[in-house]
Amino acid sequence: MKKDFYEMTYILNPVLDEEKFSELVSFVNKLIENNGGDIVEVDEWGVKKLAYDIDKKSTGYYVNLYFNAPAEAIAVVERNMRINDDIMRYLTLKYDAKMLRYYDLKKKGDLPVVFEEVESESETEDDN
Repeated sequence: MKKDFYEMTYILNPVLDEEKFSELVSFVNKLIENNGGDIVEVDEWGVKKLAYDIDKKSTGYYVNLYFNAPAEAIAVVERNMRINDDIMRYLTLKYDAKMLRYYDLKKKGDLPVVFEEVESESETEDDN
């Protein structure tokens, strides 16, 4: 069975306690593993301000997750997330080859410098 690489970010209800956050993160991880997936990395960002209110809440507990899974597992995982009242939003991205190369470079710390700030001579003369 072919497994693809995915990134999933989801937002949990911020009024829950730390124990409940841990339970929900474990629930999502087990859901992926039980459907043939492998967790690569879990990054809990914590409570952050939302760009807009969701269900009259201005903050949410963010979790970013990287994993390998068969395509069929995504529908099962997303269905379970959709019916869970404590999961406010989620977004799943399937990585293509270019995104995967970028992720690997980022993990190794070998990202190329795309833009460098170059101070022009005229700016330094104006400052004096």
